[in-house]
Amino acid sequence: MTLRAVKASAPGSLMLMGEHAVLRGQPALVCAINKRLKIKLVPRADNVLRLHSVLGAHETTLDELAPNESFRFVLGAIRAAKEGLAQGFDLDVKSEMSHQMGLGSSAAVTVATLAALAGAQGQPLDPRGLLEVGAKTVRKVQGGVGSGADVAASVYGGCLRYFAETQEAVKLSTAPPLTVLYSGSKTPTPEVIAIVEENRRKQPALFDELDDLIGKTVQQAFEAAARGDWTSMGELMNINQGLMDALGVNNAKLAELVFALRADPKIHGSKISGSGLGDCVVGLGKAMRTDWGAPALAVKVDPNGAAVEPIP
Repeated sequence: MTLRAVKASAPGSLMLMGEHAVLRGQPALVCAINKRLKIKLVPRADNVLRLHSVLGAHETTLDELAPNESFRFVLGAIRAAKEGLAQGFDLDVKSEMSHQMGLGSSAAVTVATLAALAGAQGQPLDPRGLLEVGAKTVRKVQGGVGSGADVAASVYGGCLRYFAETQEAVKLSTAPPLTVLYSGSKTPTPEVIAIVEENRRKQPALFDELDDLIGKTVQQAFEAAARGDWTSMGELMNINQGLMDALGVNNAKLAELVFALRADPKIHGSKISGSGLGDCVVGLGKAMRTDWGAPALAVKVDPNGAAVEPIP
């Protein structure tokens, strides 16, 4: 099949609640954000692949798919969708978010690349299939870890309650208002997960109970959000933050930002967003304060998920 030129995009994401416990059967709340990852795919007459982004450039072939650290998620997506591809292409990646922050950029670039490859072959987007392949690809590239929640947000958009095992994603009809602060550093998710698992090994029964409590806060927060009760949802976010502290993923800078947000009269609750030990803190509400001593990210929930269209 001859490929056609397409452009595709997928939103980044923020974890609101349920981190770590989502890997053990509990639900998570995750939101797509209005920072998108954009892909432009232009077919070639040979089987050469030329990849380009702000991180650099990489040239390989469909047969070889030589590894490159900067494009590991793109190459993982190409590898997953390689069957049926008989033609090379130039692929340009543009991001509205910094790769140094979490914001689900790895999931977004994986989903956008898979969407572009489907569109280039004239296939309609299949959200369920996109989630399944995307989550599997991200886990494989990350060494076998990852819930797929960020992939689900990139595929469907909006704010979702998500279960990793069944990949069930239920979208809220309302979008919570958010204030997001970046702590200035990030620990890779697989490293944080390894730290939590080491802590779990020392206190397995207590950690099982922490997982259950996190799951209960997520479910109650989902119900509060569904009725637009941001006060109750904020209280539950604060409780969830305490549980994340118990898992061992808080640090002094994150705690400082969590409490700074809570001091703002427009913030209903705040907590770490993501695996922890760095990255972002999220507050429920639009803060009045503007000077935090840390970068504030202008984000809101993006109701739209992955999209692809032909280039005329």
